[in-house]
Amino acid sequence: MSFGFVAFHYPAPEHVDEFVGQCHQVAEASRMQPGFLSVGVWVTPDGSAVVTTGAFESEETFRAASEVARELGATPDGLSDLEVRPRQVHFLVSR
Repeated sequence: MSFGFVAFHYPAPEHVDEFVGQCHQVAEASRMQPGFLSVGVWVTPDGSAVVTTGAFESEETFRAASEVARELGATPDGLSDLEVRPRQVHFLVSR
C-alpha cells in the first residue's frame, strides 16, 4: 500500500516564487530517497496557494524521506516565514 500526502500552503503574495523554489528543492531531494514514487508542486491559478503532493512506497519510506526534507527546512506542520497562515496537510493511503 502506497503512502502519500497533499499539502496546501499559503505563502504571502510577494513570496510565492521563493516558496515555489524551496518546494522544488525539497522535491529534488525527495526524488533521491528510497521508496520515492512521485512528487508535484502546483500553484492555484490565482496564486493564493501552493499545493504539494507526494507518494512513497510506504509510510516508513515517507517518514524517512521527511527527515531529509526537514533538514531543508520543510515540515509537514507549522508555518514557515513565507506563509501567512498554517498549511493544511492531508495524508493518504492507496487502496
